[in-house]
Amino acid sequence: MLKLRKDGYGVMGPTPPEFDPRNIATVDTLPPPAGGTFRSTVTAVPASVVARSTWGPGCPVTLEDLRYVTVSFVGFDGRPHTGELLVNKAAAPAMVRVFKKLYAARFPIERMVVTTAEERDAPPTGDGNTTGSFNCRSAAGTTHWSQHAYGLAVDVNPFMNPYMKGGITLPELAGTYRDRADVRPGMITRGSPAARAFAAEGWGWGGNWKSLKDYMHFSRNGT
Repeated sequence: MLKLRKDGYGVMGPTPPEFDPRNIATVDTLPPPAGGTFRSTVTAVPASVVARSTWGPGCPVTLEDLRYVTVSFVGFDGRPHTGELLVNKAAAPAMVRVFKKLYAARFPIERMVVTTAEERDAPPTGDGNTTGSFNCRSAAGTTHWSQHAYGLAVDVNPFMNPYMKGGITLPELAGTYRDRADVRPGMITRGSPAARAFAAEGWGWGGNWKSLKDYMHFSRNGT
């Protein structure tokens, strides 16, 4: 765990050498796709998934507003894996199309699982790299709901695509990835497969923001 700053973020530190570049094999939590072919499912959210998610009665969406989505992805080990997302039902078809394109492009993703309340509320470690969507929380540095709280935003490979505002880098140990000219696997750059796939669905990218950069972040309304 990192020491906390007065603003609640962890103390930023140098990127560990083993994370520069970061290349960690995926640990499977769901069976990989049979035959290595892209596969997806879209269903109502199972009770077992609700129980380990961040959803609760105080969230700005109901369970009926959400869908449980599974998609195939390629890991940094070059192997096919199955990931899971909670997304708004209005966004579910678009997310299947996006991740199908990323799979075809062999864009590597380290980990794709539903965010748990324990992960959301845990002290920062500075090394997170989970691709995910629904997270019942406020936007970074604000008191209003994040688009993640509606299931209308997705963060992709956060460690390789950090949030950057002034001297703040999130995750806190991802400083090496502030250099966007040094393109390494899993990074999102203008014109890269992830940027093109989300743009085709009309989703905005935090890498285009002016006052700060949130390279991991895509959202339906651009915020």
